[in-house]
Amino acid sequence: MENKVDMHPELSPNLTPDPIGWGLPPWTRAEAEAVHDLPFNDLLFRAQTVHRENFDPNRVQLSRLLSIKTGGCPEDCGYCSQSSHHQSGLKASKLMEVQRVIAEARTARDAGATRYCMGAAWRSPKERDMDAVVAMVEGVKALGMETCMTLGMLEFDQAQRLKQAGLDYYNHNIDTSERYYSEVISTRTFADRLETLGHVRDSGIKVCCGGIVGMGEEKADRIDMLVTLANLPEPPDSVPINMLIPIEGTPLGEAEAIEPIEFVRAIALARIMMPKSHVRLSAGRTAMSDEMQALCFFAGANSIFVGDILLTAENPGEDKDSALLRRLGIKPMEPEAQ
Repeated sequence: MENKVDMHPELSPNLTPDPIGWGLPPWTRAEAEAVHDLPFNDLLFRAQTVHRENFDPNRVQLSRLLSIKTGGCPEDCGYCSQSSHHQSGLKASKLMEVQRVIAEARTARDAGATRYCMGAAWRSPKERDMDAVVAMVEGVKALGMETCMTLGMLEFDQAQRLKQAGLDYYNHNIDTSERYYSEVISTRTFADRLETLGHVRDSGIKVCCGGIVGMGEEKADRIDMLVTLANLPEPPDSVPINMLIPIEGTPLGEAEAIEPIEFVRAIALARIMMPKSHVRLSAGRTAMSDEMQALCFFAGANSIFVGDILLTAENPGEDKDSALLRRLGIKPMEPEAQ
């Protein structure tokens, strides 16, 4: 039987280990914590080495996210302005018209985005809305873009319909560790999240799943969240790591910001544990300096959302993103072969 260092060479004190096989599950909390707590330079070295084994280190995937149905969500997620439980001042809207969604996607494609993500503030989609949602997927897919949706919990037959329409990715974050989950959300369980991920995976849609850091969780919760993701039957194809944007009127509106180095450690650990996944630097970039974002890219982040708005929160403008990527010598990633 292989020992833990043989299974995970990144645990070795050797600074130039053979990177083949890095990040193979199953991971234990102890193994993941040992990597997370490495001296910062050693951690980044290992993360960048893993990254270069699997991706072009100077390419970043550009994705665009559109809220196709905003506000009025019956869930009580403590971070979310779209929850009907919170007094955030956000007004609920109806589901957007199909042709408008396709027009927005065309504009995003022409601006360089290769993946188009559509999000609806639902607990789960109602059958009366599925025809429109399917038409959106088909329309965006016809533009030559990768398609992604986040609609809340899914039944297996709903996931199958989305797959048949051409949906490439489905986003359903676990948000945090199983231990801390009930401190943030009470209207659905951690197991509910995993069940939807199973339906998505079994339907043949690629899984996009990550979480949020800076919600008052402990270091162990961030590590456990990544252990859960890495040990899924198949690690997510995309792993969005969000930094909490505190929103007035939500229970986490006054949460203390996570320390930047700790955030970068989470990015690096995600890269090492899930070497073939796209690690997306997601919400919270408006609060990050250029230097912090550069460290995240070095730690293995290779996907960002572009555009001024991220569902309902602010996001750096495309001009600012373009300028930063140009300074770093990073170019947009080409779309994957369909």
